[in-house]
Amino acid sequence: MQISAIKGLRRLALSSAMVAATFSLPALAQVTELSPEPQHRDVLIDAYTKLSQFHYENIEVNDAFSTAVFDRYIDQLDPNKSLFTQADIDELRRYETRLDEALKSGDPTPGYAIYNLYLQRFDERLSSVLFLLSQDKPFDFTKDETLLLDSADQPWPADTLEAKERFRKQTKNAMLGLLNSGREYDAARKQLIKRYETQQKRLEQTKSEDIFQTYVNMFSAQYDPHTSYFSPRNKEEFAINMRLSLDGIGAVLKTDNGFTEVVRIMPASPAEKTGQLHPTDLIIGVGQDEDGPIEDVVDWRLDDVVDLIRGPRGSTVRLEVKTKGSLDQPARIVKIVRNKIKLEDQSAKSKIIEVEHEGKTARFGVIEIPTFYLDFAAMQRGEKDFKSTTRDVDNLIREMRNEDISALIIDLRNNGGGSLSEAQSLTGLFIERGPVVQLRDRAGTVRVLVDQNPYLAYDGPLAVIVNRSSASASEIFAGAMQDYGRALVVGETTFGKGTAQGLIDLTAGQVKLTTSKFYRISGASTQHKGVEPDILFPSRFDPDTFGESSTEGALAWDEVKAVGYASADLTPLIDQLRGPHQARIDSDPDFKYVIAQRQHFDDLQEVEEVSLNLEAAQ
Repeated sequence: MQISAIKGLRRLALSSAMVAATFSLPALAQVTELSPEPQHRDVLIDAYTKLSQFHYENIEVNDAFSTAVFDRYIDQLDPNKSLFTQADIDELRRYETRLDEALKSGDPTPGYAIYNLYLQRFDERLSSVLFLLSQDKPFDFTKDETLLLDSADQPWPADTLEAKERFRKQTKNAMLGLLNSGREYDAARKQLIKRYETQQKRLEQTKSEDIFQTYVNMFSAQYDPHTSYFSPRNKEEFAINMRLSLDGIGAVLKTDNGFTEVVRIMPASPAEKTGQLHPTDLIIGVGQDEDGPIEDVVDWRLDDVVDLIRGPRGSTVRLEVKTKGSLDQPARIVKIVRNKIKLEDQSAKSKIIEVEHEGKTARFGVIEIPTFYLDFAAMQRGEKDFKSTTRDVDNLIREMRNEDISALIIDLRNNGGGSLSEAQSLTGLFIERGPVVQLRDRAGTVRVLVDQNPYLAYDGPLAVIVNRSSASASEIFAGAMQDYGRALVVGETTFGKGTAQGLIDLTAGQVKLTTSKFYRISGASTQHKGVEPDILFPSRFDPDTFGESSTEGALAWDEVKAVGYASADLTPLIDQLRGPHQARIDSDPDFKYVIAQRQHFDDLQEVEEVSLNLEAAQ
C-alpha cells in the first residue's frame, strides 16, 4: 500500500515539495522583492491595539510572544524544512525576539524580509524541479530509497545540496502518489509539471498586500485560531465567502498544507444534498459543467480555488476529492449543481419513526435542527410570526402531540451553531425555568443567561443526537440538557467550539477576534473538550485532526463556578443502556466499518517514513 502521500497531511506540504537536481541548471526565474506599503504601519498598530484591547485573552506581547510568532511564521512558510537552509535560518534569527517591538511600532519590514527570502528560495526550487521533470525519466522507482515524513524533529538542511536532495525525494513521493492513484506515467509527470508551473506563476504574482496579510495573521493566530486579519481585499472576499455559503455549493473551506480542505458543510446546501462531500475531505481538482477538464488545485491559494468553485446558479461544478488519510486511493468525483440555499430547507423538520420492540410498536418523534436560526430583522420590525428555531420546534411538538409518540429525539448532527439566543430559548421549551449557559468576558465577568419562561413544550422522554460537527450553540443546548438530566445525549463527542467572535474594522481591513467564552451551568467549558455523550458512538474522526482540539493554539478548557440548578439523575438508565449498546457496536457491520476505518487512519499516522520504491510502496 502506498502510504507516502497520506502522511503528507501531517507535514509533507506539496507546496514545498519542489525538488532540485544536483546538476547544472539554466538561469533561474526571478521574483520581485516586495516592500511594505505606506498604510501598513498604521494598520499594524491599529491591529495590535484592537487585539490588546478586545481579545478574550490578555496576552503579553514580549520576547516569548515574538519567538512563538517567528516559529509559526517559519513553519507555515517551510513546514518540511526544505526551502530554507540552516544558514538562512541563522540569518533570519536576528528577527526572532524583535517582532514584538516591530508590532507595537507598526514596523512590518521583518515580515517582508523573511517572506522575500522565502519567495527567492521557493522560486529556485520550482525552477529546479521543472528542469528535473523535463527529463524523460526523472526518477528511478526501482531504487531503495525512503522519505522521512515528519520534518518537525529534522534539522534544517546543512546546505543547498541537502535541501535539493530532500526536494528530489519529496517530488518523487508526489509522483509515486499519482501513479498509485491510477495515473499513467506521462500523465502524472505532466500533471506535476503543470502544478509547479502554476505555482511559479503565482509566486511571481505575489503582491505586497498578500505578504502583509500573511504576516499580520501570524500575530493574530498567536491569540487563538479563530482570530484573524482581513486586508481590504480579503475583507470583501470574506463577505463573499459568507454569501457563497448561502449561494453556491455551501461548503466552508480552508487551506491545509497545500490542500483545500472541507471544514464544514452548510445544512440544506447543494453539497450536503449530494451526500458525497464531508468535513476533512480534500479537494484536489475542480472542473466546470458536465464534462469540462478537471484543473489541479493542489498548492493553490484558497481564494483562487473558491473562484473556481463559484459560478452561476443552476450550473454544475465537479470536485475531484480524496478522503483525508487515504491519499493513496483513487480520487472520486463529486458533482454539485450550484444553487441558493433556501432558508425553508434550513428550518427544523419532524418525522415519526416506528420501532418494534418486545412485540410492541414504539413511535418516536424526531426533530432535525440543521442550524439555530432567527429572523432578527423581522423580529425588530415587530412581526408576530417571525421565523426562529424555537418557534418552529414548538409548533412541530404541538403537531406531534396528536401522534401518540413514546419519546422525542432532537437531532443536532452537523449543526454548526448559530443564534445564541435561540439555543437559550430552545432549552426553555424543555425546562420550566433556570439557567442555560454562562458567558465570561476578558475582564473575568461571568454573565448567566436564564430561561425565565415557565412554559414547557414537552416533558416526556427526550434524547439529543450529536456528532463531531455539532458545534457552538448546539453544544450549549446539548450541554444544558445533559446537566439538567433532562435528556439522554447520544452520538459522538462534539466539536468543542466554546468561544464567540466579533468583527472590528481597522483603518484598512478588518480583524475578527474572540471576545468571550461559553460555560455550561455546571461550570465546565464547552471549549476544546466539547460535550461528551452519555452513550458514545464510534467516530471516524480523530480529535487530533478534526475539531477544536486539532487546531493549533486553541484556547484551553477550564471551569467557572457552577450555578444553582436542579438535576435529574440519569445514571441508572445510562448504566442500563451501555451494556446492550456495546454489544451492538461489537456486532453491527456499520459500526465495525467505522471502527476499522478509524484504526486504519490511526495506523497510518504512526508511520514515520515511507518507501520510494514503486514495487515496495504498492
